[in-house]
Amino acid sequence: MLVRAAQLADLNACYEMDKSYLTDHVWQMHAHGSAHLVEARFDLIRLPRPMKVEYPRHPDELLGNWSREECFLVAVDEADTVLGFLDMTAQAWHSTAWIRNLVVHKEHRRRGIGSTLLRSACAWAHARELNGIMAEAQTKNYPAIRFWQKHGFVYCGYNDRYYTNGDIAVFFFLRIKHQ
Repeated sequence: MLVRAAQLADLNACYEMDKSYLTDHVWQMHAHGSAHLVEARFDLIRLPRPMKVEYPRHPDELLGNWSREECFLVAVDEADTVLGFLDMTAQAWHSTAWIRNLVVHKEHRRRGIGSTLLRSACAWAHARELNGIMAEAQTKNYPAIRFWQKHGFVYCGYNDRYYTNGDIAVFFFLRIKHQ
């Protein structure tokens, strides 16, 4: 497997990739607020059976993301078949990169492809002397939440109006160490 910068010809494979996932847990949000206090809590809830969830972003965003010429990476096999992709943008005003998409083809998941893409993205951010990387996930996307946590990302907030389909987004941050 090789990770390289995406080319225009790769976008069709990224567009067509099945981005749905199965989950058997969700983060259930409980929120309470008043003029003097705001509380939000997420409880891990096991579902009675696995649930298929559609990816919340529209694939038409990919061309615009690629056109920005920032960090759009693909993982490819020996035949140059796209196995997964990651796209990320730098937000210089607060020295942070923001991962917009990290998707691995359904048939190739749980083989280290996402981790390899993430390592390459971290190297990209480090080379630009950014201080951290932000990532997001739907509260339903327990596999992604565990992925971010496994790689050292720490929960740092939520937005209950983030996705157009009404799903809640939770955000995670990874500090980049510079020596």
